[in-house]
Amino acid sequence: MDVVGNLEVRWAQGFTSKNVEFVDKKTACYTCGNYIVFLNMETRMRSVLQCPGRGIGAFTANGHCRILALSEHKLHPSIFVYNYPELGLKNKLTGTAQLDYSCLALSDAGPYLAGCSSVPDHTITVWNWETGVQICQQPGAGKDVTSLVFNPMNWLQICAVGVQSLTVWNIEKSDNLHTIKPVLIDLPATDGSLVDKEENPSHGSNGKLSYFGPQMPCTAIAGILGARADSFVPQQSIRARLSPRAICWTASSELYVGCKQGFLLLVNPETTSVSVLFNSTAADNIPDLSEGSFETLALHTDGLIAAGKDSVLRFIQIKGSQMDVTQTWNLDEPAATITYSPDYEMLLIASHMGRIYRYKPIHSEKIMKVLDVISGNFVAGASLLTDNTSCVSVRESGDLQLWSLDGFCIGSLCLKVKVMSMACCPIAQYVAVGTVSGQVLFVDLTNKQEPRVVHRVHLYHTAVDYLVFGQGGNFLITGTSDSRVYILDAKPSKMFEILGYTTIQGSIVSLSVHYIRDCKVLNVLALCAGDTDRTREEGSLLNLITLPVKQLTGSTSFVDRRGCLSEDILQRSTYEVPNPLSSAELTVNKIFAYCHRRKALQTFHLPERTGRLASKDLVQLRPVQEVEGHPLGPASIVLSPHHAWLATVGRDGLLRIRETSSMERYVELQCHSYRLDGVRNVSFSSDSQTLFTTGLRDGSLVGIKLRLKTTGTGKANVANQYSQSIASSMKCMVTAESPVLAAMGTWEPEAPSPVGSADPLGQEVNDGRPIVDVTEQDESYTNLPTAMASDLTWADSKLAEVMKEESQQYSQAKKSLKKRVKELRDTIQEMMRENETLPEIEKLEQQEFNLDVEEQRRLEAEGEQEVTRVRNEIELENLAKCYLRDVLKRECWDSMKVKGQAIKAFHTEHEVKNYPMKERTWKELDDLHKVQTIRKIELVDVSLQQEIFQEKSILATDKEEEEEEEGSEGAESSAITGSLSAQYGGTDCYLYKQFNLQSREHKINQITLLQDVIFKVKTAFNTEFAVVCKQKEQEINRVKEKNRRLMEIMAELDIKEKLWEPSLSDNERPERALTVGDSEITVEKYLTPEQRKKEEEKKKTEEQRRMAAKGDNIRDRALDDMMGGVLELKKEDILKMEVPLPEVFLTKPDIQWTEDDKKMQKDYEKKVKDLREEQEKYRKTLEAELKKLQTSIKDATEGFDETLTKLFERKVKSEMVVYQEELKITNLAHSILIEDEIRNRERELSLKLEKTRAFKNEIGEDLKTYKENVEEFREAYDNVVAEDKFLDKGFRKDFFDVPGHIVDLLYKLYKRRPRVQRMRTENQTNPFKERPLSGRAAAEGLSQMMKAMEELEAPDNIPEGMDPTVWERFCLVRRAKVESEQQVKTKALTLAEMQAFLQKRIDEDEETKMEMKRLIDDINGLREERTRFRLDLMVQILIKQGQVEVEPRDFIADYSESLLLHRTVVEELNGTIRALGDQKIASMVECKDFRKGIIQQEWEHKRMRMQVEDLNTKARDIQMLRVSQELQEYLNETDHDNRMSWQVSALEKTIALQEKTHKKNAEKCKRQIKLLNRQAAMKAEKNAILDQQLAELQVTVAERRHIYEATSTEENQESEAEERYQDIVQRKKLVELARAQADELAILKAEVERMRMKTFPSLAQLKHD
Repeated sequence: MDVVGNLEVRWAQGFTSKNVEFVDKKTACYTCGNYIVFLNMETRMRSVLQCPGRGIGAFTANGHCRILALSEHKLHPSIFVYNYPELGLKNKLTGTAQLDYSCLALSDAGPYLAGCSSVPDHTITVWNWETGVQICQQPGAGKDVTSLVFNPMNWLQICAVGVQSLTVWNIEKSDNLHTIKPVLIDLPATDGSLVDKEENPSHGSNGKLSYFGPQMPCTAIAGILGARADSFVPQQSIRARLSPRAICWTASSELYVGCKQGFLLLVNPETTSVSVLFNSTAADNIPDLSEGSFETLALHTDGLIAAGKDSVLRFIQIKGSQMDVTQTWNLDEPAATITYSPDYEMLLIASHMGRIYRYKPIHSEKIMKVLDVISGNFVAGASLLTDNTSCVSVRESGDLQLWSLDGFCIGSLCLKVKVMSMACCPIAQYVAVGTVSGQVLFVDLTNKQEPRVVHRVHLYHTAVDYLVFGQGGNFLITGTSDSRVYILDAKPSKMFEILGYTTIQGSIVSLSVHYIRDCKVLNVLALCAGDTDRTREEGSLLNLITLPVKQLTGSTSFVDRRGCLSEDILQRSTYEVPNPLSSAELTVNKIFAYCHRRKALQTFHLPERTGRLASKDLVQLRPVQEVEGHPLGPASIVLSPHHAWLATVGRDGLLRIRETSSMERYVELQCHSYRLDGVRNVSFSSDSQTLFTTGLRDGSLVGIKLRLKTTGTGKANVANQYSQSIASSMKCMVTAESPVLAAMGTWEPEAPSPVGSADPLGQEVNDGRPIVDVTEQDESYTNLPTAMASDLTWADSKLAEVMKEESQQYSQAKKSLKKRVKELRDTIQEMMRENETLPEIEKLEQQEFNLDVEEQRRLEAEGEQEVTRVRNEIELENLAKCYLRDVLKRECWDSMKVKGQAIKAFHTEHEVKNYPMKERTWKELDDLHKVQTIRKIELVDVSLQQEIFQEKSILATDKEEEEEEEGSEGAESSAITGSLSAQYGGTDCYLYKQFNLQSREHKINQITLLQDVIFKVKTAFNTEFAVVCKQKEQEINRVKEKNRRLMEIMAELDIKEKLWEPSLSDNERPERALTVGDSEITVEKYLTPEQRKKEEEKKKTEEQRRMAAKGDNIRDRALDDMMGGVLELKKEDILKMEVPLPEVFLTKPDIQWTEDDKKMQKDYEKKVKDLREEQEKYRKTLEAELKKLQTSIKDATEGFDETLTKLFERKVKSEMVVYQEELKITNLAHSILIEDEIRNRERELSLKLEKTRAFKNEIGEDLKTYKENVEEFREAYDNVVAEDKFLDKGFRKDFFDVPGHIVDLLYKLYKRRPRVQRMRTENQTNPFKERPLSGRAAAEGLSQMMKAMEELEAPDNIPEGMDPTVWERFCLVRRAKVESEQQVKTKALTLAEMQAFLQKRIDEDEETKMEMKRLIDDINGLREERTRFRLDLMVQILIKQGQVEVEPRDFIADYSESLLLHRTVVEELNGTIRALGDQKIASMVECKDFRKGIIQQEWEHKRMRMQVEDLNTKARDIQMLRVSQELQEYLNETDHDNRMSWQVSALEKTIALQEKTHKKNAEKCKRQIKLLNRQAAMKAEKNAILDQQLAELQVTVAERRHIYEATSTEENQESEAEERYQDIVQRKKLVELARAQADELAILKAEVERMRMKTFPSLAQLKHD
């Protein structure tokens, strides 16, 4: 068919990506599927450019140059550059991209295009799109790059925006040579803080102990080399960075960067500095701005315009580092892109949903919507069969739109439901839409501007996948995956009546119809997936159903009560094809189908159907014709209305149209992209010359015109005639149905209401309660909840009607059955109530009242199945646990040579554990043997060297000294060895000395030997542990034996006390953890029926044996009766013995006793006394034995506890030794690790040095070439300058034949040059008004100069009197001069550019040299550091606590400034100090004794002076004594005794008188007390009354106080404030006074201490070992 026509795209609808660009001042462009759509922002007219390839990849446009560029979808894609509006291909660019381009960018300042390829190369490439020459590229630089933007002021700068990175690429130019260099921008962290870049030094000291060695970078520690080392960042140093979303260049070549987190940054690419203009996490930020506010940016003269997810457009004014939002506009939806037109008069705003707005800041108009293309994938698009001027489309989201054939949207309707299919009716202007929920909506399109839903039917519970109208317009056929095909009357006058349904075999894959007008028969072909088909997208069964139109439309007898069509009126045929098909179309006795497996279009001939019986057979069909199909499938096919043309579309995006008569030839069009899964649907218009295709995932609808050539005019006429004939034949139906459709009301969704209702009790039962009391139920159990009416399909409604009719028909029988059931239920309920009153043993279980035996058996079977399932799950779980147990036991128990065990003390909680030890592997033993062999050889070698050295020695003293040294080395102390392992079983003669461990091999060998020492120490302790463990077992056995004897004694003494019974704990018997005792299982053991039967037989046998043993045994009964069951009396039974009381004492009273009786009484009493004495004696013996046993048990257990304490001390010492050896191992491993890090760093630096040298060599060669190029160009420049000067000097020679005054005039004109003005924009909104001349403008400078020269060369400018020939010759000379000057200028600029480029390369060379020098210095320094670290050994020394005189300030003491001295040096120094101290003490004692004598003399002198004063006082008192009468009487009286007796008698009388007076006073006081008591009682009563009054008064006072406080709060507050202020002032003064006194007291104390130390010197206490 390609020879008679071709396909032309008329328009495309949709919005594929958010990238919208201006292509000139008024036109914007965007991608729509496989097309570029151009939109005039003023007229809203659109045009389309089809991608030359099979899909559009990246896309960009530039309005300044009127250029657009796009990449194609294929391997090794190309970039196509077009101009606008001609849409001519300017160039086709090829690069290194292998799969696709991720982004493109065009420069405003020149013909330059930048592109970034995707995986796997990620190459950034720059082209000159005019010449198609690749300027420069950088492989591997475009990873995660999302967009590229040229600097509008300088095309040599490109900004690459990544997902979390920002890079500015600088292009350096030297004549025709270009290189590109990156400048990485370090973005801040997500909190807005700048991240400090960590330095990566070669090595350095960390200021700590030398133990840590030199400080290495993280890469050396991790062992990373090469390129990974440069980009390696430790995990703890990784911080989340800001994610750039939009960038905008400024006029000063800076960058505004909008971030996803809501930050706005200002970046200076020259200094790589980053300033945070807005921080969304700051507390003082602008409240309107938030995360997502800077998703897109545009630069304005006065600031910045930003928009984002918050649907707000903001005008931001920025001054320095401050920003302010000056104006905002609310948008209908979030903005995806904002961009200015080239003249900066119009702002374009695009959203993700396909809407484009414009805003003109100069005119201050409102934001206007220019384009409203709803985004989303199209389901179908089709032409209205009743109106050839429009088409309709529907999207998956339910948006239905009407389009004119020119591509303008006429009207739209949102169905608010997800859509799966659509079909246009041929007899009325409406469409049927199938939804995901199984409904079919009928949309009236009579009023195209306002479509409306007029009817809805619910057919399926699944999505309606297929909708097809019969060509006669009678029926609407629906299909879905549930194998039901519904037939609906398509006429609105019939209210879209559902005629019925029929079922077909298999799941429907494709549905097609063919209407035979002559026979009034509609054939329906359903392609179905059979059981053998692997997927549901292909089928191998063809079901052909013939529907008679007259019978279906004229009667309802062909439908049963459930809505199923009768098989009597349907003629079925089933065909099977050899290969699965993806699509099939039916025509007259033919089937056109597509086979994806064979990638072929196949034709099948249908056999004639002879009868109904034959229709039931499965007929095999073979393709009669097969032609090449689509390269990428599956594909679908559609026949044109007149069945002459066949259209096929596939996942490759190709549309192919071919004639059914000659299918080999076709015309094709790449209408959709294969990357987005190609074409979803295609349809013909009624005249078969317009097609509509929809993409599967590109969201585009394409209108295509089939252009036929002159030779195909006849075929077009045939299609038009067929269309006209169909239209004329259906005109009557259209005329009749259109008014009916227009008169139908708009359908509105009804509120959901249930068809039936369920009783609440029934609902609770259906909700699944586990137990239901039958006695509580009533008739509501028969009421079942039904579905909602809105959820019922048409078939469900029919079924409900049938059930309702049947229910009415058999209502009497149902009533009788219900009555009988009720009686039976009442009987069962009565039985159950009676059962509840019976005893527990007579009660029946509830399930035994179940009369439905089959249901009971079914439930029991289900229960058994569930039990079996649970049992299997438990067995599998137990099996997994057993396997895990075996693994743990094998790894943690069986592999242990010594199991972990503990010994616990008897009387304390003290516990000692052994060392669990594994058996050493063969490799460990082999390594140990090798190391010991090496050490033997080394020791023999050392001894031989010493012998040779001794033979060469001459002096005997040297020999003696060497022998002493050898002896000292042989008896090396534990302080030097660094551990006490030799004292605890860890002796090893092969150990290296700590001062000899300098090589890596020696350290590794030493680690192996130290591990063997640790093993020996642990083994020695475990041996002692085993002995103590055995001792405890013996002690426990002894205690048990003694306890048995103690229990016997306590039983005899009738002492009821609980004995202490020692036992071994679980830690002491660890093997118990591997076994489970019966006491640990808390649940009942499950027994199988066989086990239960065996257990019962065993119990029965045991019971029989026990009963047989209880038989009558005469011997035992006799022994029990006569001797208590024993044959002899034991001594232990003496305490139980009693003397029998004679019978006479029981039968006769005391008065009747005879002498014999009294004698018998005395004998009885004597026996009783003797028995008691014997019992008491035996009791004391038992008590003594009891105490002795208890004491022996206590002593033995306490002795064991002491042994265990010693073992614990040994364990502590062993732990100390083990830790000492492990510390050695740790130090050695650390030193080995440090050496490895140094080695890794040295390798890394060596690799860097090699790379730097290679780079230096490359730079050197390039630099040499650059210098040669510059020299060559300088020579050319000098030649051009010389030629220019030669032209100036040769001017007069050229005009030697002209008079001199004219030559002078000509020379002045020769020097004159026209002024070429630079074009400057007059728009005040353009921020790039001072844009420099681009490369193209510089190239056009010469042409502009020549045009200006033409004005000077005009005849009007010829001087008067000059010959025209001379003027012409002058013009030629001047033109040559101007061209020479322009060439000189161009050469000068190029030379300056080359010199600058050369200087940068020279600087790079110098930097490389410095880098090499630094690397060499680092390597040498690192080697020196490694040598020093090897020699600076870490030696472990044991020092007693008293010998460490460094204060432990930190947790780990710092000994970096300490000295290690030998003990003898300290002892000699201590001896000297002691001698000097003794001398000082002796002199101090002598001074003390002399001072003591002086003090004694002073004290004696003071005592004598006090005696003198005392004697003088006595003498003075005697002289001054006054002699009274009493004294005279005493002196004169001689009989002092008589005087004393007289005085005594007088005193006695006085006492008697005082006693009498005291009695009187006491009686008087008692009377007064009584009186006072009465008065106190009276006062108490009065006080009680006053207390009551006081309480009332207190309440009154409190109320008045509250009132007063409420009225005088301010006064109180002022007074309280004043009081608090005075308190604060006073406290401050007191605090200052106390502080001053404290300072003075501290000074005085210090002075006192100083004076005391000066007066009484003291010596520090010396501590000695």
